[in-house]
This record gives sequence, structure tokens and C-alpha cells, in this order.
Amino acid sequence: MTRHVVTVVAVWFVLIAVPTVGAQVAGPPPLDLFFAAASSDNGVAKAALDTLAGQWRDSYTPMIIDLARLLRPAPRPTAPSGSADLGQPTDGPDDGDDSGVRSLGAEQAAAPGTGVTRESMIRSRLIAFLEKQTRRRFDLSLNGWRAWMWSLPYEPHPEYARFKGMVYGGSIDQRMQRFFPPGAKSVIRLDEIDWGGVTVNGIPPLYYPKVLGAAQARYLRDSNIVFGVVVNGEARAYPKRVLAWHEMAIDQLGGAEITVVYCTLCGTVIPYDSVVGGKRRGFGTSGLLYRSNKLMFDEETMSLWSTLEGQPVVGPLVGSGLRLTAYAAVTTTWGEWRAEHPDTTVLSLETGHQRDYSEGAAYRDYFSNDRLYFEVPKKDGRLRNKAEVLVMQVRPAAGGVPQPVAIDANFLRRTPVFHFEVAGRRLVVVTSPKGANRVYAQGTHEVVFQARSVAGDLVDTAGRRWQQDENQLKLADGSVALPRYVAQRAFWFGWYAQYPQTLLLGR
Repeated sequence: MTRHVVTVVAVWFVLIAVPTVGAQVAGPPPLDLFFAAASSDNGVAKAALDTLAGQWRDSYTPMIIDLARLLRPAPRPTAPSGSADLGQPTDGPDDGDDSGVRSLGAEQAAAPGTGVTRESMIRSRLIAFLEKQTRRRFDLSLNGWRAWMWSLPYEPHPEYARFKGMVYGGSIDQRMQRFFPPGAKSVIRLDEIDWGGVTVNGIPPLYYPKVLGAAQARYLRDSNIVFGVVVNGEARAYPKRVLAWHEMAIDQLGGAEITVVYCTLCGTVIPYDSVVGGKRRGFGTSGLLYRSNKLMFDEETMSLWSTLEGQPVVGPLVGSGLRLTAYAAVTTTWGEWRAEHPDTTVLSLETGHQRDYSEGAAYRDYFSNDRLYFEVPKKDGRLRNKAEVLVMQVRPAAGGVPQPVAIDANFLRRTPVFHFEVAGRRLVVVTSPKGANRVYAQGTHEVVFQARSVAGDLVDTAGRRWQQDENQLKLADGSVALPRYVAQRAFWFGWYAQYPQTLLLGR
């Protein structure tokens, strides 16, 4: 999900009537004051800002940032030769390229030849107002403001949800307004929800995509990365080179309706059962992010769902107790997956969309460096931002809150069999020669694995052979079976941003 995909022009919210401008109103300021502050009419904007100043609280900062976020900044000054860089930000969507959305329709240049537009002047006006009210100043991006406002107690304007829906619905996609109805229930901070650069389903999901048998998939090389899933004995490979362009596949596998969600920014693929609460849910891509993690939505209620947790986080379904059931997935190579699952099917390139489906074409720049597109509230420098980790939620054997766990994928490549115990549960990670990780729950079985046999089976310290598949790790005679434990790959920054209480292993 990236900001370089779409540019939208909308002007309706700067034309809104502003009956309260200039009047002091008891209680929180009305929403039209914030919209008037972004008016291209300087007189209207000044009157609105003067009124807002008299009622200001720092917790209103996200509303100004939401408006400024959709205004294209002026080009940065070019530093003279030999001088220091002028405060270039390191992360985030407002990194100085001018591909931002033109949301106010204020495209007329205010100063010919300078690159400064009315749009950039409005943005500068809003930031100057923030600087005056908060006595804070940050670099030319909005990332400093974001970090500061996230550090404050979350005490939003009582109509912040409605405001956010009006901003996104009026300037990006009117369907987004339905994600934020007045008084919307939420279990996450709404000021941490950011626009990902596309409209609703602007990154088009695949609906029951065409598949091929392994022998017919001649477009794939053995080294190509695939995400392997087995449901009720039926195997399917979802090539990264295809799924990265769509980020979601609504599919049927093993007789089950599934929703395969790929968050390219955080590097996580999770297949979910689409049936929850006895009802099949239709899911789509909202175009929005939370801590750089993709938010999906259900078509029936337009509630926003966390793709990492598989549960609603904003909207009518919050508090419903609904939670999607995740299936295990494995990140591996096509050659290894095909050898292990000769009867597998794999996605066809006939998707109905025109894309460059060659290996590595999608998000080439993003995957090639450690830089983030979107700021997150917390990072951890023990690993690189985009270092791959194997992640899981370990539920305590005695019940209680799950413990998030991440294991360095590089460590697992060097440690093909890794035993660990967390929250009273004994688990083992088995890593294939090509780096595919599978986790199994040992339960009360005190087994220690030490090597692979010539046939590729695992051997324990008692000399017994164990056979591995996508569902279990079992003794060759079938007398004992260790069930698969659901885990996925992720980028370290994306997982840690969501779960800063994560236990990091393998360093």
C-alpha cells in the first residue's frame, strides 16, 4: 500500500458554510472551524484560526495534521553546496516528494517560478498555527508532529471520528466516510489511522483467482517466493510476485471460504477463515493503515478490522467478540513447496488485471532498503526495521493474555531446530533448508530434536524418526503427533509497532 498510486481532487469541504467563525462557543469547537482553517480564503481561515486559538487543546492537533496531511507541501529549499541538509525526514509519507493528494483544489501558483502553491501555503498556515499554539517546532515533514501527538494522552475531540470520516470521505473516497460514523466505537487511537495512498479497494483484491496445476505453472522459477497454505488437505501456493499487487485474495480451498491477507508494508501474510460467528464475511482493502499495518473492512457493516489480529477495531462490530480463525501459512520457495506438495495448485497470471508480475517488480524500492513509508509510534533498534522475524501469539497454558513472540529469521536459518518455552507452553520451530519455518506445540511431550535423517525426517535424542507436514509433526509409527502452531513471517518494525511488549528470541 503506497501513496504513489492515486491523486484525488476534492474541494467540497473548503466551501462549507462557517456560521461559528468569530464566535466563542462553549465546549469543544465545532468541526466547521477546522475545515474553515483550511480555506483558500485567507480572511475566512484567519477568523477560524483566531476562534480555534481561544478554545485550543493540544489534543486537537491530530485534526490539523489530518488536514495538512492531504495538502501538497512546497518543494524543500536546496542546500547550497557544502552545507548541511535542511532537516530531511527519515520516514513517512510526507517525505518531500510531491505526489501527495491535492485535496483542496488550490492548485494555482501563489508565487510563479517558486513552486509554492496556494495548497502549500494553506499547509504552511496550518503548521504555523500549531507551532504557535503548542510552542513546538519540528522538521519539514509531519513525522515530528505525529510522534509528539501520539505521546499525549488520547483525549480526542468528541466528534473526531466524524471529522476523520468527513476529511477522508470528502477528499479521497466518499466510501471512507462510512468507516467513521459519528460516535464510532474504537479500540485503537483514531489519530494513528493514516491514509495509505489508495482509494477503497484501490489495490484490487483477487476474487476466486484462477489456479494452475504445478506442472502448468511455467512462469514460476524454483527460487521464486511463495506463501503456502493447506486447508483440509488441499494445498495452494500464492506467489509473492502476484499477491503483492493485490494484498488480498478471496478464495475457496479445501471446501472452506478463506481470505488471504498480505500486508506488504509489514511483510505479513495471514490466511483467515472467512466464516465468523456463523456468517461468511466479505472483506476488502480500506486504503487505511494503523501503525503501518493494513486495515481491512467487512462489506456488511463497513467495520475496520486489524489484519494482524483478525478482529474489528473500529465500527459497529467492535465489542462483538468476533475474531477470525487463522490458518497456518509458510513462506518458502516454489521449488521447495512443489517438491513437498506435488498436487498443489498455484495462482495463474490471468488475474483480470494488467500488472508486471515478474519476480520482485512489486514494491521493489520498498523491499530494497530499510526505510519506512509511514511513521510508527515505537521502534526497536535490536533488529533492522525490515528484518524478517517469525511471529506468533502464545496463549498461556493456564489462560490469560497472549504473549507476543518474535524470532529472528536469520537465527532460525542457522538453527534448523529451535526449542523454546513461553507462557508455560513448550514449542519447537523447524526450519527447512530453504528457510521455511513451521512451529509445533509439544504439549507435555518431552522431546528434543537434534537432526534430520537421510530421508529428511527429524530425529530425536532417542533415535526416533518424526515426519513433518503442514498440520503436525508425528512419530513415524503415528503414536504421537505434535500439532502445528499458527505463526507467520513479518517485518520487525511492523510487529513491534503493534506489540511493543513482544518477547524477541534468537539474538
